[in-house]
Amino acid sequence: MKLQHNLGGLEGLDPINTEVKVFVEPWEKRIFGIHTAMMALSNHLDEAIPDYQIDQVPTTFKSFWSWGHLRMGAEGMHPFEYFRLRYYEKWLGGISGFFVEEGYITQEELDTRTAEFLADSAKAAAPLPIGGDTAIDTQVDKYLREGDSPLRPYPNPPKFKVGDQVRVKNVSPADHSRLPGNLRGRVAKVVLVYEGAFTYFFPTADGLGTPMPVYSLAFKPEDLWHESLIDPKSVYYNDIFEVYLEAA
Repeated sequence: MKLQHNLGGLEGLDPINTEVKVFVEPWEKRIFGIHTAMMALSNHLDEAIPDYQIDQVPTTFKSFWSWGHLRMGAEGMHPFEYFRLRYYEKWLGGISGFFVEEGYITQEELDTRTAEFLADSAKAAAPLPIGGDTAIDTQVDKYLREGDSPLRPYPNPPKFKVGDQVRVKNVSPADHSRLPGNLRGRVAKVVLVYEGAFTYFFPTADGLGTPMPVYSLAFKPEDLWHESLIDPKSVYYNDIFEVYLEAA
């Protein structure tokens, strides 16, 4: 993973953003809504749990979009840009780039519209049009209420059990990963084996994609951070996919 997603144990990252508002600017609500609608209309929902009849929804959005795609877009940014931009600016950049890549809009059209909004702040703050297809509204509402479960049946027993000592594999960083960089090579104790197996949104170069067990692991903080930064009585927990683990 790039630097911005491998910060465990690093010092001197001030200033820390202590913003407590969920949405600071009105447009941030819009980009959150766009992302939510994209997930609710994603073409992979025909195989999702619960069942969605996505092929019967009259949407022109025909692509695969999930939280994983949003995260992958952020991980693909230049680290300097990542730290410079606000939270929802990263979302805006990732979603805009996705629409260009998928052919919904050209880069020239995006640049032109961006320049128009920057030149006229009133246009940027204009209310969205009211209306639309009720079938699309119903699908988005259903998705908001029921979601898209990663839980899947798993025919084989988990490799590890509660009490086992496991080591986090030192896998090479990929374009997208769910393994925190500071845990690679560290030993931990299995404290919980989650029931069932969990899939991921799409295959990753480091092994995710097919359903697999997930474990809650307990790490000793002194194995992860300098002693001056920890409480000696504390324990650090992290949930890890099985593909990232091996017997210690």
